[in-house]
Amino acid sequence: MINRAYSTVQFWDGRAATLEEQAKGPMINPIEMGNTHAAIVATLENNPGYRRQFSEAFTPGEITIDQVAQAIAAFERTVLSSNAPYDRYQAGERNALSAAQVRGMKVFFGKAKCDQCHGGQNFTNEQYHNLGIGSADPGRFAVTHDPRDWGAFKTPTLREIANTAPYMHDGSLKTLDEVVDYYGHRRTGKPLGLGHREKKDLVEFLHALSGTGWQVR
Repeated sequence: MINRAYSTVQFWDGRAATLEEQAKGPMINPIEMGNTHAAIVATLENNPGYRRQFSEAFTPGEITIDQVAQAIAAFERTVLSSNAPYDRYQAGERNALSAAQVRGMKVFFGKAKCDQCHGGQNFTNEQYHNLGIGSADPGRFAVTHDPRDWGAFKTPTLREIANTAPYMHDGSLKTLDEVVDYYGHRRTGKPLGLGHREKKDLVEFLHALSGTGWQVR
């Protein structure tokens, strides 16, 4: 959920155009909340506190599922990560990164060319790629029905990546070391060809993308 406000579409396959649309999905998904929109609205209607808050936020009257989705999306847009060591380093704070993280940054933007997909302020190009993981899952194909999109999933942000294990769309890689190792011998695309220290430095740099502002206090 971190930095979802900066994403153009939602879910790994991009099937939801907005955060509001995304919010409605898990509510009625049988393997997630397994609820119904009508039951959710009824629960909120029966709570005097929520009735009052929804009346204050929206036009007084019955609560609607669209209002529920708007409320959730409004909260999600506040869950942001910023002021990471990398950001402070870019702003001129030279000691914000360790020596290993500086080396890792050079690997990230240089030899490994990670920024080709994980570029920009949010470290994602919002594009879809098949990395050879979870081949039974259609991925983006389920949305576009284009055979070229089979098994392709959206590039995630690397903001807070050290705090959001497990990794890949199916959670099959448990650590950042495993992710970097996978890219070293991936079945699709060109392997990174990194040495042991370069891999360790790259992982250290990824830790420097964890910031502040999103933690629940």
